[in-house]
Amino acid sequence: MSALTPVTLHGTRVVLEPLAPEHHDGLVAAARDGELWRLWYTSVPTPEGMAREIDRRLALQGSGTMLPFTTRLASDDGSGRIIGMTTYMNIDRDTPRVEIGSTWNAASAQRTGTNTESKYLLLRHAFEVIGCPAVEFRTHWLNHQSREAITRLGAKQDGVLRSHTRSGNGELRDTVVYSILSHEWPMVRDHLLFRMSAH
Repeated sequence: MSALTPVTLHGTRVVLEPLAPEHHDGLVAAARDGELWRLWYTSVPTPEGMAREIDRRLALQGSGTMLPFTTRLASDDGSGRIIGMTTYMNIDRDTPRVEIGSTWNAASAQRTGTNTESKYLLLRHAFEVIGCPAVEFRTHWLNHQSREAITRLGAKQDGVLRSHTRSGNGELRDTVVYSILSHEWPMVRDHLLFRMSAH
């Protein structure tokens, strides 16, 4: 599908641009902002592992199962500071259906409205351009910050996959699954636009 090829999504606070190797140094600086890799319930790459993570995501893009983005602060000349990464992942082109995930943002960018706008841009593209009947979110059962953020978006919990996969430390994790359906999108969209206008 042409709609599931690399694309730049523009907002007023952030720009989501196709992940590229030249984003490496900016992504390392963003990860160091809060030392995010130390949070045991997330999978933020270390500075030393950033190049491998970029290569991994681009390889998944090559296989058609992921569309990775670099999150950058919006600026008139396109040179805004890089603050993190996000993706469409587990892409099912036949349905079509995507999961929004593998997302992280620098600590200084959290609770500033940037994550809300990133999700809005990804959801709008998924529903209005790709034509997804549903968009999925998954997170660690114990990642309460992520679970609350997903719920605030307007997603509904589908269930919990017990002992679903292994975390970076090797421990089995329970995964909470959420989704937004296409007929729910207009209400979710209005809710997100209202939230963004309050920032």
